[in-house]
Order: sequence, then structure tokens, then C-alpha cells
Amino acid sequence: MQNALRELREEGLIVSRQGSGVFVRERTERPVGLRPYIERAFEDQHVRIDFAGFSGETLHGIIAEPLDKIRIGRLRPESISVRLLLSDPAQPWAIPCTVNEHADSPTFRKRAEEIMRHHTLAIVDSVTELGELGLVNEVSAQVRVHPAAPMLKLYLINNEDAFFGFYSVREHVITYDGETQAIYDLMGKDAILFHHSTTDDDTSIGSQYVDQARTWFESLWTTVAQDYQR
Repeated sequence: MQNALRELREEGLIVSRQGSGVFVRERTERPVGLRPYIERAFEDQHVRIDFAGFSGETLHGIIAEPLDKIRIGRLRPESISVRLLLSDPAQPWAIPCTVNEHADSPTFRKRAEEIMRHHTLAIVDSVTELGELGLVNEVSAQVRVHPAAPMLKLYLINNEDAFFGFYSVREHVITYDGETQAIYDLMGKDAILFHHSTTDDDTSIGSQYVDQARTWFESLWTTVAQDYQR
């Protein structure tokens, strides 16, 4: 019984409330699995994934398997386009900020850039390699940065599916280069992703959401965003 409850809790299907018991999540609260949608996207002839957010860490982990399938010949898309739109760690951020002064933390931003570089450049190099090896005819992997703080994350998959979630602000203590600092950090790993898909009806909520999410992404990508310098 306890094992079954633990499995359901790990899948996000139930929640525990101290003193009240265990409850089934409302349908609107149920987390949506991003991984199967991205993996299915690589089964199409033309793959397009746009991400806006903090570091691209989750995306890096998810696309590793479909990229491996391309390397061993199990998948063969004609083209792959990946764009990552991230907050510029070289610019001061309103959030994350220090707990006491609510001030920008250059130490945190330096640490954040190291995380960002690791994941985003790994994605770029992996996708580019597929083109260099001749496994995919047309590949494009780009990273651009903008000056706004990373308050949300958005995934657009093949212009058909959109996943959206909020970064929650929480107090967090970091240690970097021997310096310990309390900051109000942005936490995204536990964020619930809300999923919308296009339909045959252009006026449906899903179709309109994906369209507006794409418009928002393009507006940042083509205006204030700049290519990230490796």
C-alpha cells in the first residue's frame, strides 16, 4: 500500500496534506509530462523546439535520448531547429536578489552563467554535431539572451504544443568560491507545466494560446535579444 502511494505521489497524481490525509489531485493541477511530447517531436520530419527560461537544464536532459536515437539510426528527421531564449547573466537582475538588501548578486549571476553555459552549449554542440556527421540534412541551434529576469519557462514544440510554467521565488542559501550568500532564488524544478495544443479550430483556447506564445517568443527573439557570446 505504501509503495503504491509513493509511486502515485512521485507521478504527481496525489498530494498529502498533514493532518488531513491523501487526496487525488484536481485535473487542472495534474503535472503534464514534457518528455514524451519532445521525444515524439523527433519522430517528425522537421523538428522545431523553442525554449524560453533560465538555463535549459531540463531540456538538455530530455533531448539527450532522441539525439542518441538519431546517432544510432533509429530516427532520421530531415531538419532540427532549436532556439534557446535566456536571461542575460551579464546584466543585473531584479530577481534573484539578496535577501537582506534585495540587491543584485553578481556572485549568483556568475554561478548561474556557468550552469547556463554547461547546458545550453551542450545542446548546441550535440545538435550541430548531427549535421556535421551527415545524420540530419539541416540543423540549427541558437542561443540568445535578453535583459529581463527569468520569471517563467516556456517550451514550444513543433509549433503545435506549448508548455508553460512559473518560477517560484524562495529563499535559498548558496555557496560559491567559498562565499555563502542568502538569496531569493527562482525555483523551477517543481513547477507545474500547463499544456496547450493547437486544434483544427483556430479560435480554440489551445490554438490561440500556442499562437500567442509563439508571437511572444518571436517578439523577444527579434527585438531585445542578442546572440550569446560563447
